[in-house]
Amino acid sequence: MAYRYGEYHDGPDPLAPPYDVRGALDEMGDAILSGSTPLDALRDLLKRGLPGPSDRRGLDDLLRQVRQRRRELRENTRLDGTLERARALLDKAIGQERAELFPDPSDDARFREAALDALPSDTSRAIQELGSYDWRSQAARQTFEELRDLLRREVLDSQFRGMRDALANPDPAAMERVRQMMSDLNDMLDRDARGEHTQEDFDQFMQKYRDMFPENPRNLEELVDILARRAAATQRLLASLTPQQREELAGLIDQTLEQAGLSEQMRRLGNALYSRRPDLAWNTPERVSGDEPTGMGDAVTALQDLADLSDLETALRQDYPGARLDDIDEDAIRRALGRSAVDDLDALRQVERELEEQGYLRRHRGKLELTPKAVRRLGETALRRVFSSLDSGRRGDHDQRDAGKAGELTGSSRPWRFGDEQPIDVVRTVVNGVRRGTSHSRRVSLTVDDFEVAETERRSAAAVCLLVDLSYSMALRGTWAAAKQTALALQALVASKFPQDAVQIIGFSNYARVLQADELAGLEWDMVQGTNLHHALLIAGRHLDRHPDFEPVVLVVTDGEPTAHLMRSGVPRFEWPPSAETLELTLAEVDKMTRRRATLNVFMLAADERLKDFVNEVARRNGGRVFSASADRLGEYVVSDFLKVRRSR
Repeated sequence: MAYRYGEYHDGPDPLAPPYDVRGALDEMGDAILSGSTPLDALRDLLKRGLPGPSDRRGLDDLLRQVRQRRRELRENTRLDGTLERARALLDKAIGQERAELFPDPSDDARFREAALDALPSDTSRAIQELGSYDWRSQAARQTFEELRDLLRREVLDSQFRGMRDALANPDPAAMERVRQMMSDLNDMLDRDARGEHTQEDFDQFMQKYRDMFPENPRNLEELVDILARRAAATQRLLASLTPQQREELAGLIDQTLEQAGLSEQMRRLGNALYSRRPDLAWNTPERVSGDEPTGMGDAVTALQDLADLSDLETALRQDYPGARLDDIDEDAIRRALGRSAVDDLDALRQVERELEEQGYLRRHRGKLELTPKAVRRLGETALRRVFSSLDSGRRGDHDQRDAGKAGELTGSSRPWRFGDEQPIDVVRTVVNGVRRGTSHSRRVSLTVDDFEVAETERRSAAAVCLLVDLSYSMALRGTWAAAKQTALALQALVASKFPQDAVQIIGFSNYARVLQADELAGLEWDMVQGTNLHHALLIAGRHLDRHPDFEPVVLVVTDGEPTAHLMRSGVPRFEWPPSAETLELTLAEVDKMTRRRATLNVFMLAADERLKDFVNEVARRNGGRVFSASADRLGEYVVSDFLKVRRSR
């Protein structure tokens, strides 16, 4: 057999690697850490598009193309083209008739000329009066028939897309088939209104008249939608003309349908379509500015496309409550922008869907939230970014993935006990199952008693406290996202490299509070007055006291000196400039940390003199170090310092 290979064109490449939703979450992470909600961050990602190998366009690019398409349609469409062409053909026929009558000196010729002179200026009324006129000129008679054929084709094409081509050659049998189709269509709609319609009825109808419906609808609902949108576009065409143009064109339409014997059937169809789709913009005028005349059928198509593009623009903006990508009509995207845009939309939908199905996002009480899995991912990403900025030797020491949870492997194993976190020794476990089983059995069945775990050596553990300033000044200085990213990175480092450590993140503004990992990513700054380091040190001290055998590690990230303390009543007290009582109580907690042999390392995110004086006093009393870190290198400073402390321990 012979095979031919070529580029794949039918949709997205089936062999292309899938888009990594973890990468999408990382893209959202920066916005979330800067204070955006998960929903806003997701919308921003979908608007920007998906970078990487797939390089899918975002909603903003699709929206830009839709708006460009609308401008092109408006600039290239002129609604009175059929009316102008009808006038031209009418004038041509009258001119040909006058040329035939001019040489004839008879009274009949003068009578006919007077009748032509008395024709009304309204095109539709003039055509109506000439309907019974006995043309002397054969050329004029042919021109007038050409005018009637034009009107019949354009009027029917404005109602049924593609009908113009079906009626290109005048044929009484073709018109009779159109009349029969409309009668059958109205009867089918009546049966559906009574609840008697079946899919079999529709299939029989389409089998008989499929060539008249190039859209190839699959059921009656789709057919009604197609016809209603086109009928509404026809009404919008009339509403967009001047009053005189509207009156003339409406007269031509009525006259043409009457002559074709379709007036009553079209009235029935119009009423049925309006009752089923009153939500469409039936009489809303549209602004167009084209120079070249456009036929009525093409003008209706343009107005129908403009209405679709308007709805598509609303859906692509996604700026209404409860907006989702599922609201975007895929067929409308395909009609407006082509198959590649549908593929881009499918990729965006897949990311939105996979973020929820893979457990990174969840909807709770109508609100989109990060899951613990997503928070862990953001922490790992933050940690990788920190390590990428460190030197290669340091990064190689700590980007490990095979460290046991309870310490370093010793090479021996022991029976598994409930609660063990050590890795399973697979070889010893299987060997135990084989020894316990019968010699003639080819299968190995395992029981709980067969399992053994690899023994590990216990490493030194640390009680880690990271105190993060949550005051409003952190947001004003643009250091809020860096502080949260640093906290996530430190938490990820402890969980992966030092799982035996007990880490606690403490946020402080007017009060201090313990922050859980799940709430850290979406945490917002506190719009209150006060930097209550006193309360934060109190909570950190309790954490250290709960782990007396652990090595104490205390890290403080702040951009201002203490301006609040916790009174005995449990109420914070704020004063600016800082009161002597606030400074004394805060430094007293620093002294307690010193007696616990806990070193306080302070990371300053501001350079004002009062803060420098305070942190220097903390360093003098405690022996810790002071770092003046910029926001973009805060994570590197904190993680690097923590690793140094752990090595020294």
